[in-house]
Parts: sequence; C-alpha cells; structure tokens
Amino acid sequence: MAHLVFENVSVRYPIYNARAQSLRHQFMRIATGGKIAAEAGHTVSVTALDDVSFELKSGDSIGLIGHNGAGKSTLLRTMAGIYTQDSGRIIREGRIATVLEIGSGMDPELSGYENILRMGMLMGMSLKEARSKIPEIEEFTELGDFLNLPVRTYSSGMTMRLMFAVGTSFQPEILLVDEMFGAGDAGFQEKAKARMHDLIANAEIFVFASHDHTMLGGLCGRVYELKHGKMNYLPDFKDKKLERTGA
Repeated sequence: MAHLVFENVSVRYPIYNARAQSLRHQFMRIATGGKIAAEAGHTVSVTALDDVSFELKSGDSIGLIGHNGAGKSTLLRTMAGIYTQDSGRIIREGRIATVLEIGSGMDPELSGYENILRMGMLMGMSLKEARSKIPEIEEFTELGDFLNLPVRTYSSGMTMRLMFAVGTSFQPEILLVDEMFGAGDAGFQEKAKARMHDLIANAEIFVFASHDHTMLGGLCGRVYELKHGKMNYLPDFKDKKLERTGA
C-alpha cells in the first residue's frame, strides 16, 4: 500500500548577497510566490513551502495549481526526495516515479544510452534493471542512432522524448508529474498521453501539477492551490471550472 505523509514540512532557499532593498524584495516576492525573510548577515531566504501538512493514501489522485513560482515544482521534488526539507517530517512508502521538466537528471555530455542508465539508477533501478529498459526506450523515443550521441546535441523535443521515456519506463506506486503534456509534436503527444493514462490507471497515488484546469478536473479527484508556500484545498474546483467554461 502506497503512503505519502507531510507533517509541518518547510523548504527554504538561501539567496546570498541579496541586500534588503524594498524594491528587490517586492520583485522577489512576486516572482517566487514565497515568503521573503532577511537572516543574519543580510542573507535573504525564500520560503517555498511553509509548514505544509497532508496525507496521501492508495487511491488518491491530486492536482496542484498555482502561478509560476508558487511552489508546485518544489513540492513535487520534496515529495520525491530530490529536495530535503528544512523542518518537518516526511513518510514515503512505495516506489516513486517522476516526470518533471525537460532534461531533469540528465548529463548533457553523456550519450543518450549513458543517460538512460544514469537516470534509471537515480530513480532507484539497479544497473541490470536500467539496461533491461533500453530496448523499450529505444522503440518509444524513435531516436535511433542519436542515442549514441551526447545529449547536448539534441533538440529540446528529442531531450524531452528521452527524459519522458525513462521517467515512465516502470510502473510506480507513486507517480509525480509536472506539466508535461504540452511538449513535443502532435504524434508524440498522443503517445505520451496514452502512456501516461496507463501509468495513472495503475499508480496507487497520482500527483499532477498543471495550469490546465480541464485536464486537472479530468484526472484528479482533489485539487489544491499552492500560494505563498501554503497548500489550500479547493473543494469546489470542478464546479468553478464548469462555470468558467460555460458547461
């Protein structure tokens, strides 16, 4: 049984050499959506997650909304264990897969094949398991001989194909997705959506951050808004969405 618990979790970023100038603070506050605080020595910290608590169990499908910089991506990375909290407690039970931004976890100097092994092992696979995924990833990405070349030679679309294929190459108990459906050409989008729907249907816990309210309403049982580091439940999200679209 998958289980994911946050108990009073906070994540802060120190910003060094940022003087306490009111205009700069205002710009930072708007840009990050987090709380700004001056620490000793004029170090400024941004609170990306502020005392966040929730519990997710098998069967939960959660949507996250909020403006850019509101903390959605930080929350997903903290859920996955990529970021470490500054305070609070996190309990994770179940294998986690993430589909985050283009190129996440890739080394641009390594080849496509080398990155498949690198990212697979970062996701918790053994070397043998990561190697076993190569034929299926080759077929899905359709990158052919480009997999022998350094990723720095790839277009953003090619990079996304590889990252997406690796990130979705095994069935997790907990699936975390950050706004991935709009990338790539039309053909790849259809392949990606079909693959994602299969993963979502079989994942025990699904968390999806997106600006697409229609997709959130269709895929998620509950929706939360991230704002100034806080996570707020929107019980009437679907009703509001229907009113806006006139449905």
